[in-house]
Amino acid sequence: MIRYKNAAVSGVAMYEAGLDYIKIKFSKGTGIYTYSYHKAGKVHVERMKELAALGRGLNTYINEHTKNLFDE
Repeated sequence: MIRYKNAAVSGVAMYEAGLDYIKIKFSKGTGIYTYSYHKAGKVHVERMKELAALGRGLNTYINEHTKNLFDE
């Protein structure tokens, strides 16, 4: 996993981007959440990957668009 650039002030600590998913480790908690094309949709996953690479806005995006769309 890659440390999220804005981790010091964000709710996101780390991420891992794959072909059709993104895995997120939040600053609070021990779990890793996978958001995939299957559950969150391609548009959301691709936007989350863009924000992760930029290092800003990912936590806000998740809270506003994909909060509960992670794979079980």
